[in-house]
Amino acid sequence: MRPLDPYRSVKAALGALVIVSVTITTLLVFVAIHTDTELRIVTIFSIIATMLITQFVAHGLTSPLDEMKTVARAMANGDYSRRVRAERRDELGDLAATFNHMAADLEAVDRHRKELVANVSHELRTPIAGLRGVLENVVDGVSKADPETMRTALRQTERLGRLVETLLDLSRLDNGVVPLRARRFEVWPYLSGVLREANMAAAAVGQNGRGARGRTDVHLHLDVSPPELAAYADAERLHQVVANLVDNAVKHSPPHGRVTLRARRGAGAGSLELEVLDEGPGIPESERHRIFERFNRGCVSTPHGPGSDGGTGLGLAIARWAVDLHGGSIGVAESARGCRIRVTLPGRTQDQG
Repeated sequence: MRPLDPYRSVKAALGALVIVSVTITTLLVFVAIHTDTELRIVTIFSIIATMLITQFVAHGLTSPLDEMKTVARAMANGDYSRRVRAERRDELGDLAATFNHMAADLEAVDRHRKELVANVSHELRTPIAGLRGVLENVVDGVSKADPETMRTALRQTERLGRLVETLLDLSRLDNGVVPLRARRFEVWPYLSGVLREANMAAAAVGQNGRGARGRTDVHLHLDVSPPELAAYADAERLHQVVANLVDNAVKHSPPHGRVTLRARRGAGAGSLELEVLDEGPGIPESERHRIFERFNRGCVSTPHGPGSDGGTGLGLAIARWAVDLHGGSIGVAESARGCRIRVTLPGRTQDQG
């Protein structure tokens, strides 16, 4: 333990320094009076004692700052694993705890940056390698540029385009350049339109034979109560949320399964509660806090349906950021079967008028 660790305030430590110095000086004066010691000798001893105590206290005050300086230099060189001791109970102890929190955040950001680069490189390499292989076969005469070969190349190009588009969405959301254009709208026609688009996209993809994204065997069901329910949100951003959640639910549904999109009135004016339920394997409780992380595909690595690529692991991350943009919440709710994702949007706030 350092000299000043027990103190709850630097002011208290400095006050103790003054009291001890005065006490020692007073005692030396009494000793001088009763022993006929010369005043200059008493003065010299008082100065020496005061300097020793001051040095003792100064070491206690500056040692945590020196430690922070050392750790900061290590962080500047890329080492974010270092921490300072936060045992003191005074202002410097609070500063040390805040410093450690900042260091942990920087370490997490650095780790996330490295993972992001590695994952993006991996995700981009896969469709590029597939597209390159198809084109090389056509150029070398191994395969002809028939419709089937071109469809294979198109699938890889579309996958690459989806990945780039989702990365751009995340970049805009992270940088705060996505404006929130909230308005009032009727929930039933809006959500039915989203599901209709999902059905049309699945049918079109299925006709071209492009894998699990084209699953038409899963039934999409809409449940809005009351039917005249209205909400206040950014329709475009909410479309991203619903489309990604429905797409994720479809990919993990069993053959001829059912995905239900449920909408209910929230607690506030214009607020909305959405739930997307599927009949898939569900999400283990230990994985629920990670499913909204970027590039996280969960423990169910092989969704139902042939030829699935498993997705990029970005859809739920985009859904979370879009919900956060509204000031709402998204998470996994308890469900007796399959997975249930619940979204809560606050609606019109007082600041929005």
